[in-house]
Amino acid sequence: MKKRIVISLVVLATLGIILASQYPKLYIATGYGAKCLASGIFVAGRDAQMVKDEDLNYSIVKYTKSVIDYENKRVTTSFFGLASQTAVYREGFGCCLTGELSPVELQREMLLLPEVDKLSWKLPWPNGDVKKDTVFAELDTAQLNSAINMAFDYSGQNVKRTAAVMVLYKGEIVGEKYWSEKEITADTRIWGWSMNKSIVNALVGILSRQGKLDVAALAPVPEWMNDKRRDIKLNDLMQMSSGLKWVEDYGDVSDATNMLYRKADSYLTAISVPYGKAPQKEWKYSSGTSNILSGIVRSTIGNDNIYHQFPYNELFRKIGMNSFIFETDAAGNFVASSYGYGNARDWARFGLLYYNNGIWQGDTILPKGWVDYTRSVAEASKGVYGAQFWLNDAKALPDVPKDMYACEGHRGQRVFIIPSKDLVVVRLGFSETDFDHNEFLKRILFALKK
Repeated sequence: MKKRIVISLVVLATLGIILASQYPKLYIATGYGAKCLASGIFVAGRDAQMVKDEDLNYSIVKYTKSVIDYENKRVTTSFFGLASQTAVYREGFGCCLTGELSPVELQREMLLLPEVDKLSWKLPWPNGDVKKDTVFAELDTAQLNSAINMAFDYSGQNVKRTAAVMVLYKGEIVGEKYWSEKEITADTRIWGWSMNKSIVNALVGILSRQGKLDVAALAPVPEWMNDKRRDIKLNDLMQMSSGLKWVEDYGDVSDATNMLYRKADSYLTAISVPYGKAPQKEWKYSSGTSNILSGIVRSTIGNDNIYHQFPYNELFRKIGMNSFIFETDAAGNFVASSYGYGNARDWARFGLLYYNNGIWQGDTILPKGWVDYTRSVAEASKGVYGAQFWLNDAKALPDVPKDMYACEGHRGQRVFIIPSKDLVVVRLGFSETDFDHNEFLKRILFALKK
């Protein structure tokens, strides 16, 4: 009897030690669950069960339980009652985790976004959604449609989990498909995750065009002026070669997971990372870097109301990205590392802006030379990265032209821009585990007879 009691106590003690050591990690799962479910429902307008089945059917997140408060637009998620976290919807700001802040106080803040012309959808593409009947003799439409169809699961499968595909050729829509049986349509906002890093590239570019930022100048971060970080330039941040001692690990408690799932202010969390190496000596992928850039945009503008309207007035509305919602954290920073939602056509419009060298229908959005700068190789990256865009200079995609550059996000979100082939290709989805991006683009390229 005594032996059984001792064994039971040892087992309980062991379980207690394991739980105590793993407990902080549970906040990653519950934070991810609450935030993604809230945004899926209240920003994307999707069915809650589909969000759970597709967006949250991932790692230990799938074992979390969520309570949805539709009336107050809140989601609370826990792991068997532990590590509970709440995400709230705020009009104009999207969804954010509350942390230790009051949901009621947070939800008192609202952002009145610039109005969208209700008839804009009747305009011809790309400002509107009316496709032109353009025929390109060099494009094999049947082959293109086959390539697009093969990007999706066959009936009854759930492997590739592609939500949407858009193909532009010479700026025109030549291919488009959605996961309609699972309620994804042309109007559905879909998460961008790290593709939003490329959005902040555009915001910095716009401020550069306005003469308010210079990528060659030192990064304007006052907190860095008294240590070695004062030598970091804006360009070092743009190229993720700042030398900051950042840890990007989503399977453990790290700088990245603390920033996204535990802290209210993503900018302050990111700038607190210490000096590691001299700038440009090492390339290190860092979501914190993108949020530092977002904070620099905020401080450069110097007025929160203007800051929160800035991407809409200066970018989204100008190029017809009317579905796009750029979400903020609880402190009001655009979470440029991760949180922006737009439909497939709006992601395609963003790619088209860069394909057109930053000019939209005669309107200069990005300064001259900005796209060339964006595509310039960050030397320490050895050909894989430019300025908040991924490159194919090192031929990571071997069957795709070397001049391809892309916005890339978690679970297979992509906007591919291939200037030499006059292509912009969008793939959005819920997984990339069984999705081959190289084969996907190879099949599309095969449809071009040039």
